[in-house]
Amino acid sequence: MKKEEVISRMKEECLVAVVRAESKEQGEKVIDAIIEGGINYIEITMTVPGAVDIIKAMVEKYKSNPKVVIGAGTVLDPETARAVILAGAAYVVSPGLNVETIKLCNRYRVPCLPGVMTPTEAITALEAGCDIIKVFPGNIVGPAAISSFKGPLPQGEFMPSGGVAVDNVDKWLKAGACAIGTGSNLTAGAKKGDYAAVTATAREFVEAVAAYRNK
Repeated sequence: MKKEEVISRMKEECLVAVVRAESKEQGEKVIDAIIEGGINYIEITMTVPGAVDIIKAMVEKYKSNPKVVIGAGTVLDPETARAVILAGAAYVVSPGLNVETIKLCNRYRVPCLPGVMTPTEAITALEAGCDIIKVFPGNIVGPAAISSFKGPLPQGEFMPSGGVAVDNVDKWLKAGACAIGTGSNLTAGAKKGDYAAVTATAREFVEAVAAYRNK
């Protein structure tokens, strides 16, 4: 999938599921449950044991389903970015801003979503060629951060991650977020082995986005 399509569809679908797990097996079950619930953008974080192998396995498993787009999260450096891209990751997400990682992703024409908290970091990300900028941690800055960023930087596209829940999806979107990333609020059921709850919560997120857009 070309870079432009990855970005376009991310904004269209609006939801990115951030997957953290204690094992490779748990991670795969969580991913399957999320996709069953209707969220197609999956961000597999590097904190999951065997994350690169999971990316490769999930890309292979879902290659016949063009809706599913597998990406990598918690990518801290260009070395890791290259490893996940070679494993098949369609986009790369980071909690912070590392220009060398962005350059590496640009070299392979893979979208890079760096984490920022300040206008200076956001401007640096724009100058480096980032099409979507991650506002992180979202639970600290809140939805107002999006509208504040878009005041002086209306050309920027921002996606919050951290602290995004079903009951505040509308607030983030109203503030101007082009997409939202959600992790622990989505996958909480997995800690108890309740993957059906993960699927149900994924559906609630999809419904919340649809409800906001249909106002």
